[in-house]
This record gives sequence, structure tokens and C-alpha cells, in this order.
Amino acid sequence: MPEGDTVYRAARELDAALAGRTVERSDFRVPAFATVDLAGATVHGVASRGKHLLMRIGDVVVHSHLKMEGEWRVYRPGRRWGRPDFQVRAVIEVPGAVAVGFDLGVLEVFPATEEADRMAYLGPDLLGPDWNFAEAVRRLEAHPDAPIAVALAEQRNLAGLGNVFVNEVCFVRGILPTRPVRDVELTPAVDVARRMIVANRDRSGRTTTGDTRPGNRLWVYGRGGEPCRRCGTTIEHGRLGRNELEQRETWWCPHCQR
Repeated sequence: MPEGDTVYRAARELDAALAGRTVERSDFRVPAFATVDLAGATVHGVASRGKHLLMRIGDVVVHSHLKMEGEWRVYRPGRRWGRPDFQVRAVIEVPGAVAVGFDLGVLEVFPATEEADRMAYLGPDLLGPDWNFAEAVRRLEAHPDAPIAVALAEQRNLAGLGNVFVNEVCFVRGILPTRPVRDVELTPAVDVARRMIVANRDRSGRTTTGDTRPGNRLWVYGRGGEPCRRCGTTIEHGRLGRNELEQRETWWCPHCQR
């Protein structure tokens, strides 16, 4: 699933292509919004909010969430799209550019006046201009019994962290993913999370180790059965979540993380 850094880059690319221009054609290929026509409306801007992407067009917001397979791509008019037509969920065309959303997990259009209320449940955005460190720590502290990996991934606490960053933060801080929030030093954990995602917001190849070579970019994520890069102990793998329906893959070093 794309994380906050991926959505941040997508919003920046879309904003550069669309902002300040007038929509020539729109096409929403989901039943609830199939009749929406934004032709003639001005694109005020495109922004990310955690893992959410918000296109502010005219007096509405086009809200999308990429989930597992979704992405937005920008093409020059007339150029062949790089994915099958049946995967297209939205098209926004302006002079000189066509933005196409493929396999979007969430796509909706709502009045701009509703944006603040609809996004209000999200915690502080790690990549947002209004990032609030103290509020992020406060929200985590409100769940003392939750496993730290579950609490960090909860978008109501911090907006933008996904499973990759959660696993990597736990490793760097030497914390088992299952450790309860009450037993974690939250200030340095949030600091690491913020520094990690900021360091990757301008990279297409995410790294938490500082090594950008393929196969060397991450400490533990996806490395079950492989040796720890620090101590050589075999990385372990499991699943963790708030309940049986929300289990996520988890990796850790049993020596470096306690």
C-alpha cells in the first residue's frame, strides 16, 4: 500500500500539471459519480493529507485513496495510457495534461465546504505544513495498551505512516512491534518516524538504511528469514493488528528489538 511519501509525491506531480488550469474534460468511472462533469472549473490545487489525495477543483474536492493498487499518472494529450482502460477510475484533462487515476481504492467527489470535516479524524500529517509533534505524541499516549506497531499505523494518531515505515521505525528504535505503547519512549519514536518520511518524500526509491542500492534499502521490512544487517540474527516474521480483520505483516530482529 502506498505510504504518505508516495502520496505526497503524487500530489506534487498532479499539482504541477493541473493547478491554475481549467478542466476541459472529466470522466469518473464509478457509478456514484459517473454524472459529475467538472468541465469549465478551475483546478485550485492538489494536496496530500496523510495517505489521502485531494484535488480542489471549482467548488468541489475530488478525494482519492490509492489503497493497494491505485496510482495517478500524468500524460500529454493524445499519448497512450500505460495501463489497461478497464483499470481507469478517473480522468481529469486540462490544456497540456491528462491526469488518469487507475484502480483507486477510494474515489469520491464532495463539496469543498466539507473537506475539513471529512478529514478531521486524521492525526497530524507527518508531511503536512501543520505538522504537530506534541499532538501526535498525545494521540499515541491515549492508547497505552495498544501494540506500538498498531498505534503507529493508526491514521487517527499519525497520518501518513504505512507498514514499511512502522516496521522500520520499530527496528531503529529497538522496539518489538508488540510492545505496548505505555512502555515505549514515544518522543524519540515519533521523531524517527518524522525524519524517515521527510527524508523519503523526494525519493522514488525509498530507503531507511541510507543505502539506495536495490536489496539494501530497508532494515527489516520484507526480510523474514534473512540476517539482521546489524547483528546477523535471523529476522522473524509475523502478523499483528487491532483485530483478526486488520492483521498486517510484521518483521523484527529478536536480538536488536526488545
